[in-house]
Amino acid sequence: MSKTTLHITNGNALTDYLLQLDIVTNENVISWQETLCVGPTVEEVASEAFINTRKSFFKSFYDIRLSKKEITSELKKLDNISNFTEIVLWFEYDLFCHINMVAVISLLEQKKIFLPIYLVCSGRVEGEKGLKALGELKPKQLQAHYDDRVKLNVDDISLAKNVWKIYCGNDHNLLKPLIIRSSSFKYMSNCLKAHIKRFPDMRSGISTLEYNILNLVKENTITSRRHLVGYTLHYQGYYGYGDLQLERVINLLSMFFTETEESLTLNRKGHLALEHQHNYQTEMNNTIYFGGVRAIDYIFDKKQNKLIKTIINAN
Repeated sequence: MSKTTLHITNGNALTDYLLQLDIVTNENVISWQETLCVGPTVEEVASEAFINTRKSFFKSFYDIRLSKKEITSELKKLDNISNFTEIVLWFEYDLFCHINMVAVISLLEQKKIFLPIYLVCSGRVEGEKGLKALGELKPKQLQAHYDDRVKLNVDDISLAKNVWKIYCGNDHNLLKPLIIRSSSFKYMSNCLKAHIKRFPDMRSGISTLEYNILNLVKENTITSRRHLVGYTLHYQGYYGYGDLQLERVINLLSMFFTETEESLTLNRKGHLALEHQHNYQTEMNNTIYFGGVRAIDYIFDKKQNKLIKTIINAN
């Protein structure tokens, strides 16, 4: 284990696992704790505008008060990395991780850190069913992933920076050509497709993830919102949302549920939404930002496979 390697992980849980396996030390690891796949973002990562924007979002959306110190404590470790000769990123296959990852790569460029960058990314594992998070891998599997880390080339870094710039901007249709771009990011295409479909479908006004959640309620015996969060965690595909994000999505969908002390079922609106018989976009009033745009300001046109500015907000 070279002491000249700086590791940047996707969070404290993975950092703790890597510390247990002696793959990293406290001195050469940074835990990236952000959730940039939801809420407004600013392209200049760690700038005053970025910090203030994220603080405001966490307070208004999650009622969580974060201090500037809490947001920047790990980032400050990048101010002096003269002892390191390479960087290894540990990020997973999902949208949650990929948005954080492209922000990290952009931040390194913004700080003029031009060290070789390697990526350890989990996903499909030989002999295993489904997609695996890094923290779900057995020690030998995780070590094998590290041994097989991929060095990012100039085109990879350019792609990551471009994705982040577009994500922070106001035209996410610009991501579409990048979906078919060849790169070392095996799951980038899936993540960008998943992101575009986070916007309301023009027929029902609900996103693909929201549609899938309603379908889970229809097809399964669900006892509570908390029970539904657990189900969705396992059946959300490439989104990678955690409990906090899914709870907010499910709360937003409450207008489609009939709830009792023992059950949660679809009401008439829920069935109409699943059948694309009524558009509920305005009624839901989903004010969440995805980077530089609000979800409510666009609809996803499945036939054209693109985002269209909503009529009520098209100026």
